[in-house]
Amino acid sequence: MRQRVLTMTAIGAAAALLLSACGGGGGGDGDSAGGAEFNQGLTEVTNPSDQSGGTLRFAISANVESTDPGNTYYGYVWNFSRYYARTLYTYAAQPGEAGREVVPDLAEDMPEVSEDGLTWTVRLKEGLRYEDGSPIVAEDIKYAIARSNFGEQALPNGPKYYQQLLADSDDYEGPYANEDDPLAGFDGIETPDERTLVFHLKEPFYDFTYVMVPPQSAPVPAEADRGEQYQARVVSSGPYRFEDDWTPGNGLTLVRNEEWDPETDPVRTALPDRITLEEGIEQNEIDQRLVNGQLDVDLGGTGLGPAMKGQLVTDEEARANIDNPENGAHYYLAVNTQVEPFDDQACRQAVQYALNRDAVQRAWGGEIGGSIATQVLPPMIAGANPDLDLYPSEDNTGDIDMAREKLAECGEDGGISANIGVRADRPAEVAAAEAIQEALTRADIEVNIRQYPSDTYTNTQAGSPSFVHENELGLMIYGWMPDWPTGYGYMSQILDGDAIKEAGNSNLSELDDPEINELFDEVITVEDPDEQAEIYAQIDELVMEQAVIVPMVFHKAVLYRPDNLTNAYFNPSWKMFDYAALGTSETGS
Repeated sequence: MRQRVLTMTAIGAAAALLLSACGGGGGGDGDSAGGAEFNQGLTEVTNPSDQSGGTLRFAISANVESTDPGNTYYGYVWNFSRYYARTLYTYAAQPGEAGREVVPDLAEDMPEVSEDGLTWTVRLKEGLRYEDGSPIVAEDIKYAIARSNFGEQALPNGPKYYQQLLADSDDYEGPYANEDDPLAGFDGIETPDERTLVFHLKEPFYDFTYVMVPPQSAPVPAEADRGEQYQARVVSSGPYRFEDDWTPGNGLTLVRNEEWDPETDPVRTALPDRITLEEGIEQNEIDQRLVNGQLDVDLGGTGLGPAMKGQLVTDEEARANIDNPENGAHYYLAVNTQVEPFDDQACRQAVQYALNRDAVQRAWGGEIGGSIATQVLPPMIAGANPDLDLYPSEDNTGDIDMAREKLAECGEDGGISANIGVRADRPAEVAAAEAIQEALTRADIEVNIRQYPSDTYTNTQAGSPSFVHENELGLMIYGWMPDWPTGYGYMSQILDGDAIKEAGNSNLSELDDPEINELFDEVITVEDPDEQAEIYAQIDELVMEQAVIVPMVFHKAVLYRPDNLTNAYFNPSWKMFDYAALGTSETGS
């Protein structure tokens, strides 16, 4: 006997949203931006329109991490890749709390789950096709999961949830180990026919529907796969396809995929005719072009840089084009437990006490940039305890006496030096690094700032334990958003010892604490949300005692909506504008 889990949003929800936002009619001209208000996009669609055509223009200050849906862990790629990569499930195309609902994408319905919670069955919709007209079949999704999760040659970026959760797959060496039969031995997923996937789990895991949302479940035909070079020309399953091959730094143009059938896709509106992406554009230039109407969206989704942010939030007219959401991101300082002297808990605690959180918040733009954090879990995640503050100080400016006491406790009463890693193309992070440097100097902790590009930071530098050890990166600024809105979806990849990887590592502290690991193993078998929340609160407090995460700010983005950008709203699941809903009023017609 099987039971249904979750509920399905009515088919056509995205289309209905747009029509209702347009007052029930069609053919909106998108000329309503003048009536917009500050933070309007948090609860409703701004500048609503169903007008198609034109070019939607994106830019980003770094190079894109990867266009390969199976080889990325940046939230902006998860959002943007939906233009050309469909997944088993996705989030409802709506602003506000409604946007947190999981809905089918390639799947025709929500999963069927066995009574013991170990078997999850998903059926694909009929009529799904790639850009060349060939059918999308269940084995293509199984192959996509295999290439991103299993074997020594598995794609380095992105989470490895399937590897951790699927049964009967521990000995599987990945698809690149057997050219003749790439899926031989991968028994954690069965494909009894072209439209059915059966997932077998090691243990019950009641968040598993969320695991099928990220782009690692986007189908990849085995014959088209080229490993990490697949990113040059991803085979499209969505409404757009690559116009030309992509190489990092050269930008990307997407054009319509004529084989995409909107009848099978109630989530994407596919309004623009073309989508362009520029890479490596300095943040101040991106901000100015947004305000001038020469650009539509900052792909990174983290909001305006410090200079433009400070200018626009005090301009009443400009504020009407701004949303200032709490996006679920926590920017923190990761302290690596394998780099001396931070292999000693007391030395890590010295950093906790020395930090001037007030100065760091000001580096992020003050209250509009985020609220001061003293624990790991963001406020919107069940289990977050806003009263947890194990390293208090007056006015959040730091306790230098306690910091020096802790240095003496770890045998470093003469002071220490440390290297701090930061993403060079993110002005707020660089400003925060400078604030940290100044604050820690007060406690005789000398800080040397090391800057790296965003597109390699999470894989080659901060995300590579060997690089971290060799370059003595004891401290690293990092930002983390929940993979899905539960404590496990937020904390497991950054704090569970089982999540440590040789490349693309997100557990920058390399925390491998047996008690914490055991709690992560326990919580995935718990079905009651209240009991889960208690465990997540316990993990949070244990982590803070270990002092491997130095909380800084729960981030608030300052997102700018140009007048010509239609259907812009903040989706709390993507933690930025819902890119698949956007259009432009400048269609050239």
